[in-house]
Amino acid sequence: MATKVDIFSGFLGAGKTTLIKKLISDGYQGQKLVLIENEFGQIGIDGGFLKEAGIEITEMNSGCICCSLVGDFGTALKEVIDKFSPDRILIEPSGVGKLSDVVAAVEKVEGTEVCGTVTVIDASKCKIYLKNFKEFYENQIKYAGTIILSRTGNIAQEKLDTAISLIREINDHSQVITTPWENLSGTQIREAIENPLTADDMAAALLEAEQNAHHHHHHDHEHDHDEDHEHEHEHHHHDHDEDEHDHEHEHHHDHDHGPDCTCGCHDHDHDHEGHHHADEVFDSIGFETSKKFSEASIRAALEELDTGDFGMILRAKGIVAGEDGKWIHFDYVPGEADVRNGGADVTGKLCVIGSKVDKAAVAALFGV
Repeated sequence: MATKVDIFSGFLGAGKTTLIKKLISDGYQGQKLVLIENEFGQIGIDGGFLKEAGIEITEMNSGCICCSLVGDFGTALKEVIDKFSPDRILIEPSGVGKLSDVVAAVEKVEGTEVCGTVTVIDASKCKIYLKNFKEFYENQIKYAGTIILSRTGNIAQEKLDTAISLIREINDHSQVITTPWENLSGTQIREAIENPLTADDMAAALLEAEQNAHHHHHHDHEHDHDEDHEHEHEHHHHDHDEDEHDHEHEHHHDHDHGPDCTCGCHDHDHDHEGHHHADEVFDSIGFETSKKFSEASIRAALEELDTGDFGMILRAKGIVAGEDGKWIHFDYVPGEADVRNGGADVTGKLCVIGSKVDKAAVAALFGV
């Protein structure tokens, strides 16, 4: 019998690991699972978090996903199936991998069946990432059977609507889960992933029922659209100055990247799909350190990543020794830091991922 494979794609820091943990603890009950992580960068920090859940992990830190898919990915997948005979394999590709590459690689391995293709999207950052990393971001949205929005709990409705309409422009057929995760059970999420056509079926039924009222419906739709446009416009001018600043700042980096690029992909990615390797666009810096930190010093460093000039930082995470003998675990995406105590690791590890990252400045910031 074929081994079911679920692929959890999503840009850096979107919340893939959090979602997988939820599904492992409530969703995949009674199934023998193997999780394969394909981490971009030298240091696989997520391993520690997930070992606590008692899951076997194959970490492949051999650079970007495009490279590791060519040779050793298929081999690793076969080995995992032979060694563990799992009911299901969960694959968490690198945040900067293309979902279409991962699906193609899995389909080449005999005895596997791609069951769910999920992309996790941080609703609050959808617009800016789509603008700056269109080639990678668009691919993850386009090839997903189920799109799960993260961080929808405290986001303004207009911003959520904008994110959904941007997603719909790229993928108008897959189910989009917008309810905050804490209000859903893992089982509900798993069922949505396994039956991605439910929304379509429902839409088809509704369409049939509403065909008589088609003209009226169309008129409403146009009205809604205008209203959305006004909201967006208003939001643009008054609401989030900070957001606007980010937007300009990040666009500037994107623009800098243009001249180096011989194919001009930045203006029309869709014409040159598959043109860039992740390691041409993204930098990953890993540090191992025995240095001891305080929670306050980590928080201060992460705040500085937001405001300082280190290049475009997309994600930072780490497990480091604390001065009080406890260990500090941290996760960072722009504008949001999570710092907490957690289990010890064999040595302290820090990982920073971004575009055009000033490595020396980051090393100095953490004093490593």
